[in-house]
Amino acid sequence: MTLYSTEKLVSEARRLAAEYRRATGKPLGISSEIAEFDAAKILDLELLSKKPGGYDAIGRSGSREGKRIQIKGRVIFDPDKGGQRIGQLKTDQDWDSLVLVILDENYQPVELYEADREVVEDALEENISPGRKKRGAMSLGKFKHIAQRVWSRDTAETDRDTGS
Repeated sequence: MTLYSTEKLVSEARRLAAEYRRATGKPLGISSEIAEFDAAKILDLELLSKKPGGYDAIGRSGSREGKRIQIKGRVIFDPDKGGQRIGQLKTDQDWDSLVLVILDENYQPVELYEADREVVEDALEENISPGRKKRGAMSLGKFKHIAQRVWSRDTAETDRDTGS
C-alpha cells in the first residue's frame, strides 16, 4: 500500500504541472493521467492498470456499465486560441465511447464530453482529409460539436447514466 492516496498525489501533480508551466512556459506531459483520474472519479469508471489497447477504463454503472471507454485530456491555457486538437484517436483498436476531459490552466477539470464510437467514426469521415482520418485526428471544436457534454464544473452537473 502506498503512503499517499491517489487523490493527494493527483492534487500535487496538478499543482506541480501548473507551476512548471508558469516557470518554463512549457506544459508538463501529465495531462492524460490527470484526465483519466478525473473521468474515472466523475463518471464512475474503473481505470485499467493493464490497458489492453484502445481503451483506458470500463464503465461501472448506468448506461456506461461494461462500456470500454477511451479517455483523452486537453489542457486549455488560452481559451481564445483556435485550432486545438484532441489527442490521436485509436480508431484501429477496440473501444465503445470516447470521453474528453477539458482541463484549465491549473489542470482542474472544467467539462467532460462523451461520444459513442459510431458518432466519432462518422465525424472522421466528414470533411476530414484521408491523412487526418487515418491518424485519428480531430479538432477540439469538432469533437465538442458531435459529443454530449456529460459534466460541467460551472453547474456541477453529473449525469452518471447519460451515455452518448
